[in-house]
Amino acid sequence: MTLREIVEKLDLEVKTGSGKLDNEVKGGYVSDLLSDVMANSQEGDIWITLQIHQNIVAVASLNALSGIVLVNGRYPEEETIQKAETEGIPIMVSKSSAFEVVGKLYNLGVLGVADAGGV
Repeated sequence: MTLREIVEKLDLEVKTGSGKLDNEVKGGYVSDLLSDVMANSQEGDIWITLQIHQNIVAVASLNALSGIVLVNGRYPEEETIQKAETEGIPIMVSKSSAFEVVGKLYNLGVLGVADAGGV
């Protein structure tokens, strides 16, 4: 599944990286703790968080994540937008809660590590 398909099905607002919406989503990860995401997310995951500061871009870039979804209608800070554009990291916004977004992704077939036969 691609980010573009997820954007359409979840009615997400694309804030950065509109040219990268054909990125393949291989799985998903949800956490607001950056060290947890660094340690446990997998390359190609879509990351669900409420964090809006520029450090999320560094984490997404470090782990080669497919994109970031900000929940609860939270918008990225201006510095975050600039850094994401420079790094080529798509950031999307959902009005829904993390719980709702993850449930919808799961129903679309986006799985986490444990669901995909990992840890």
